[in-house]
Amino acid sequence: MPNKKNLKKTINNICNDVLSECVAASLYSGKTDPGTVESIITSIIITRNDFVNRISHPEPGMEAKAYYDHLANDFSKQMGEILDQINALNQ
Repeated sequence: MPNKKNLKKTINNICNDVLSECVAASLYSGKTDPGTVESIITSIIITRNDFVNRISHPEPGMEAKAYYDHLANDFSKQMGEILDQINALNQ
């Protein structure tokens, strides 16, 4: 299991990449609604803060490996949904 510091760095890097992708998609699409872009950016920031906080404060009584596996699956699912929203900007 990676340590908490590396896990936080990974989450930060992924969120930064997704944020960059959102900005690029909004700039190059040309016909995007600014409110939609702002809501996607807000959801990226909220997701990042939520998961970094969840790393720092694991649930008591739950095995560490199971907790962090569940956390990683939730993060992947959440980022997948956000990426789907970004892909919808280009259409």
